[in-house]
Amino acid sequence: MSDQTLPKHLIALEEKCQEVGFTQPSDRAIGYLLRTLIASKSGGQFLELGTGIGLSFAWLVDGMDSKSSLVSLDNNEELTTIVKSFYPNNDHVTIHCTDGESWIDEHKDQQFDLIFADTWPGKYNHLDEVLNMVKVGGFYIIDDLDEQPNWPEGHAQKAANLINYLKGLPNFNFTHMAGWSTGVMIGVRTS
Repeated sequence: MSDQTLPKHLIALEEKCQEVGFTQPSDRAIGYLLRTLIASKSGGQFLELGTGIGLSFAWLVDGMDSKSSLVSLDNNEELTTIVKSFYPNNDHVTIHCTDGESWIDEHKDQQFDLIFADTWPGKYNHLDEVLNMVKVGGFYIIDDLDEQPNWPEGHAQKAANLINYLKGLPNFNFTHMAGWSTGVMIGVRTS
């Protein structure tokens, strides 16, 4: 598959994003990265925190092989219903409309080969719990770390604190890609 091939449903999901006025879509750059990382984990188990309108979800699914599985969650029923409508008969994906913090608390003993944390739970709260869910050799990815015009006052410092915290973890190797996509951090668990 060429790196220029777009995932099935991506264009329709982008159009749906405009139609419903969803203002926090993931861009294609992070999608290409996620698809590549997913493809490196044959038979992998993956977690997406923050389904949103399903743009990143489409890239994650596109990178999976037939032995892999993906769990995605969001607390917005309208959005999860939209995404489910595009993937009605896919036994390899599960989309939950639920509170992220509660789900993390209930599933903190599960392990994943890749976690994409695109919402507050697993990124700005419940961070250590989610990092412990990453298998050794697995990836933890976050985006939206470059300052955005819609950020509330004080959020830039929260993002800076998060970046510094992650860089200091002894059991992960992190790379901060400031200025790429929306500002991405990718880590691999080393122990």
